[in-house]
Amino acid sequence: MARTVLISGGASGIGRWIAKSFLDTGDNVHVCDSSQAMIDEFLGMYPGAGATLADITNPADVGRVFDDLISRHSRLDILVNNAGISGPIARVDDVDPDDWDHCIAVNLNGTFYMTRRAVPMLRNSENGSIVNIASTAGLFGVPLRSPYAASKWAMVGLTKTWAMELGPDNIRVNAVCPGCVSGPRIEAVIEKDARERNVSADTVRDVYLRQSSMRTFVSADEIAEAVQFLTSESAGKVSGQTIAVDGHTETLSNWLD
Repeated sequence: MARTVLISGGASGIGRWIAKSFLDTGDNVHVCDSSQAMIDEFLGMYPGAGATLADITNPADVGRVFDDLISRHSRLDILVNNAGISGPIARVDDVDPDDWDHCIAVNLNGTFYMTRRAVPMLRNSENGSIVNIASTAGLFGVPLRSPYAASKWAMVGLTKTWAMELGPDNIRVNAVCPGCVSGPRIEAVIEKDARERNVSADTVRDVYLRQSSMRTFVSADEIAEAVQFLTSESAGKVSGQTIAVDGHTETLSNWLD
């Protein structure tokens, strides 16, 4: 039987690849995203999917996401908390409080709001599953990235906590921690980091590559494959785990100072 999957931030980037992977396996997919342009592009590519324009930092918008989901499918089997932003790149004393609040609101509060609404539906699934897309920044200290690191460490903590809470309901909760994922988002982070440090983007990119034992960035489809495994029958007893897909990150410390 086809599963029903809800993916936040699912109309672009990693989220779109995750959505595609579920559509390719014949599952029902609904995404939410904060960009109407990305939603229009997504639905143009995948007309069988559903989508809701929403700001997941707003509980009312999250409510609309679930209203739209229920009107289409009436059930939920898998929630992928993918939506997130990179936040500011600055020393802690230079971080604007508004930038801090916005990063925490999207990455952490949005994950909470989505999960809070999903759990009652997942309890009715025969094999409910939640996958939180965290980051290797949730496993290491990350200079100049305080709000991002704080939000991703919190997601890892919530993964463990929710696995304990929801295990008796047969809901599995896991986290995937991508390393640097090739694409426009990491290139934008590299450019911002280069400006902050007053060095070239190539210099920063080389540092990022050397942070991984395999000296490589990962691809969005590799993250999607990890999500596929964690939500499959093969991972039926896998819960409370944090799996890095990163070529083995050795450090995220500031090698340029």
